[in-house]
Amino acid sequence: MPRMETEQRIVTANGITQAVRVAGPPDGVPVLLIHGNCSSAAFWEPLVRRLPATLRVVAPDLRGYGDTQTAPVDATRGLRDFADDVAALLDDPALFGAADARPVVVGHSLGGGVVMRLQVDHPDRVAGLLLSAPVSPYGFGGTRDVTGTPTTPDFAGTGAGTANPDFVARLAAGDRGADAPTSPRNVLRATYVADPASLGEDEELLLDSLLSTATGDDNYPGTAVPSANWPGTAPGERGVLNALAPAHFRIADELVAVAAKPPVTWVRGDADVIVSDTSLFDLAYLGSLGVVPGWPGERDCPPQPMVGQTRAVLERYAAAGGTYREVVLPGCGHSPHLERPVEFVAELLALTDPVAAV
Repeated sequence: MPRMETEQRIVTANGITQAVRVAGPPDGVPVLLIHGNCSSAAFWEPLVRRLPATLRVVAPDLRGYGDTQTAPVDATRGLRDFADDVAALLDDPALFGAADARPVVVGHSLGGGVVMRLQVDHPDRVAGLLLSAPVSPYGFGGTRDVTGTPTTPDFAGTGAGTANPDFVARLAAGDRGADAPTSPRNVLRATYVADPASLGEDEELLLDSLLSTATGDDNYPGTAVPSANWPGTAPGERGVLNALAPAHFRIADELVAVAAKPPVTWVRGDADVIVSDTSLFDLAYLGSLGVVPGWPGERDCPPQPMVGQTRAVLERYAAAGGTYREVVLPGCGHSPHLERPVEFVAELLALTDPVAAV
């Protein structure tokens, strides 16, 4: 099978300049790949190499990542800024070969939330969803049960104030070293995958992708506001981590209610330490471990059941007329497409088969 290779194009859509990687014939079965936080479209390169040349692959850099314009993120819109940017690409025949493209859409981590928003806002433009280690439909952190009940009224412990300041500083400085646990390289090795060896010869490419993240109040991590509730910080109204906070991103009910319900495949690793019921990025869970002092205890501030929430919402989605599959990969971390590419490609192709038959 010939190896798929991407070429980068620069387009103007939704009022910003976007860098988009494309591969495959324009009339191929359309697949749209949406990357996660602290990465870019380059994060999909190891996967694209494994895809058949019958697909038309389109992978944009989201705003503030890769080579796309560093436009501000209005966190009060949740992930809609990103979803609007992506939706504007669907009408570009130079990317998809048609002005009414209806691709299978793949979203990783934050990108999973963008995919959910795209499905709700443009239900007639999505043929299928592959959610790869997606953020919960109730956002990241600050909720206590599978129905997304807020832990505190201001969603304390979520948003930009939860970012590790040393990691942010090293990210902004383009640090490529491995001398500190908070260096981007070590974060990539320790949290993006369960086994650093799975990065292989692509480690430098993936590190480049991570380091392309724009930092600051309007991008990563965003602004924070003080809170009277533990741990003393609540989400602001600007930037990426606030857009992920449950104060601004809570899409569960909309996803269940949407009229058009394409099939959903949810792929996750059982060793994921980012999107997990025991996430090392959830301050409530870190508090329970004693890593963040002053934790008020399980009754007042339990860790977010991220996996349980996603499953509960997808069960409701299915009960309302949709379908979904949960695929759990043993020993896999936060990046199934990097760590278990054979299984991941199989799940993607299973979703594209009905599209190819149309």
